[in-house]
Parts: sequence; C-alpha cells; structure tokens
Amino acid sequence: MFKPSVLTVSMPKTAFKLLLLFSFSSLTFFAVLLLHLKARNVPAAVPSSLVITRNNTSVNILAAAVRPNTTPTPGRPGGALGPCPDGPPNLLGSLYVEFRTNRTLQDVRNLVGPFLQQGGRYRPSSCVARQKVAVIIPFRNRYEHLTHWLHYVHPVLMRQQLDYGVYVINQDGDGAFNRAKLMNIGFVEALIEYDYDCFVFSDVDLVPIDDRNLYRCSDHPRHLSVAVDKFNFILPYATIFGGVSALSKQQFLKVNGFSNTFWGWGGEDDDMSQRISYRRMFISRPDSVTGRYKMIQHERDSHNDPNPRRVQKLTETYFNIIKDGLSTLSYTVREIRKDLLYTLVTVDWFWFSFSFLKLSC
Repeated sequence: MFKPSVLTVSMPKTAFKLLLLFSFSSLTFFAVLLLHLKARNVPAAVPSSLVITRNNTSVNILAAAVRPNTTPTPGRPGGALGPCPDGPPNLLGSLYVEFRTNRTLQDVRNLVGPFLQQGGRYRPSSCVARQKVAVIIPFRNRYEHLTHWLHYVHPVLMRQQLDYGVYVINQDGDGAFNRAKLMNIGFVEALIEYDYDCFVFSDVDLVPIDDRNLYRCSDHPRHLSVAVDKFNFILPYATIFGGVSALSKQQFLKVNGFSNTFWGWGGEDDDMSQRISYRRMFISRPDSVTGRYKMIQHERDSHNDPNPRRVQKLTETYFNIIKDGLSTLSYTVREIRKDLLYTLVTVDWFWFSFSFLKLSC
C-alpha cells in the first residue's frame, strides 16, 4: 500500500525562542495598553500628602492647611451664629459696570475698606458662611484692571455672604508669562494662610454683571464666565474652562492642579478641562443670563505671546496629569504684601524660565 510521505520542518531553536519572546512582548504591550485606557475612566484618589518646593524648602501643603483657624469668628449676644442661607437675600441681579472712569485704588479703599480685614479678607457678621473661598488672580502689570475688578467684585462677594480672601499672584520679572503656574501658587499660598475649601481662579479683566452668579464651589468643577461680552455673550465652545472658574480643594487636588508648563498665552485652561474629564468629573455652569461678564478691553501684554506648542501639548495631557502640576510645583516668594483690598504675593522661578528660554532658542 502506498503511504504518502510527510514533510517535517524543524524550526531552529533560536527562531522559536524569538517567536516566543515576540508573542510575550505583544501580550504584555496589549495588557498595559488596556490598563492604560481603563485608567482614563478611573478617578484618582485625593492625596493625603502633597509636598511642593517653596523657597528651596519642601512644604507639605496639606499638613499646613489643617492647622487651627486663628481668625476671630463674629458672634452675637446670646449664642453662636447660624449658617448663612443657601440663597443670599441681598443680591441685586443684573449690574451696571463701567470701566471708563478715573477710579483709583484709594477710591476703592474708601468704598469697601470699612468692611474688610487686612489682606482683602471678609466674612459675614450675621451668619456663618457656607464656604471659605480663596479668589486667585494671576497677575502682572495690570493695576488699572485690578482697580476696576476690586471696585466691582468685592461688593458682589460680600452680598453673596462668603468667607473669602483675594490673592493677587504677581509674576516678577519680564519672562514668558505662566498663568497656570501662578494659579497653582495661589492655591498653595492661600492654603498656607487659611483652611479654604473653595478656590475661584479669575482673570483680572473679567467682571461679573450679575451677582446671582455665586462664587462658590459645587459637586463638580464650575465654569463661571459663561457669557462674555467680547464673544457676544455666547459660549465659544462646549469644553471651555477659561476666564473665571471654581474648584473645591478636593477637586483641585484630584486633577493635580494646573500644568506648570504652559508658557505664554493659551492652552492651560483646555488642559485643565481635559484633566477634569480624565478624572471622571464634568464641568457645571450657570445659565447664560446669570453667567454674564464684561471684559476690560486691552492690548495683549508683552511677553505673553501665543504659545506655539499649545495644540501639541493638549495631546499630552493624559500622560502628564500625574507628573506635571501641584506635585512638581517649585517657586520662590519674593514678597508678600497685605493691602486692605488684597494680598499681593510676588513670586519668580528664574532658573526654570532660563532653562525654558534656552530650550526654545
């Protein structure tokens, strides 16, 4: 009987080992990729310890934030104060805002100073505020705008019955402006001073024209400047988070703050919007009537040219969210000055700016 021959091919041992190694590497790669993609939908835990570098010294800002509150609490005869109502009773609604004046800081001090404590601090005298709010303003060479902002916003915050402080974080020198890093610094400097639980980050050229737009935090990060006159009171795009925004302390820690690496104009707010999404939170907003703002018109500041890498950097947010932010913050405080209307914190990071400029040449 005829038997067909069987062709036997023997694979060299070296080739077989290479095939096994390739298969193992491929499986490992896809496993890591799946875990990586799954992590995009897993909220990060809020850290119990967060060390930043301030004046070349390591500081655990969460430990600093829980020290006892030494600010005196207002009282009344016969018992402690009750909580303020959820809806402040003295709001006016739509406001008239005008910037074409010769208003001075002293005019503003005369107007609202009698109600403030040094450093731009205020708390209601008739009730206990529902939230302790730090208002953070990234700043450089915009004192005329700051005067208008203080004139209009202090009365709004008072009517909203907030326990609040205003922190103007001033970038020293004339290097490339870094708005996001200044806001991270404001978060830290405010926490070192007082146990705030809500942080409102505001551009100095944006003034609310409706005091029903509460400068408070909610269950999700909140974008407050929904309808700006410059954009015909229309939201420019759905994921915008720039202008004026509010995050609770826990929310800000969960996203590791803002990126420290957006130099010049643009991108840092969209980066924050993505951080919020990656941590399974969404952006809440007031309606387009309550959330109206008037912008102080001005030319673009020098040393704040558009960041040419801002679009590319937005593709890197997911990979940088852990390694770029509060956890890598380093800066030097040059001066802290307490005005009646605000706390001015002047900072720099010369070594970092120099390195950036060298790499950009």
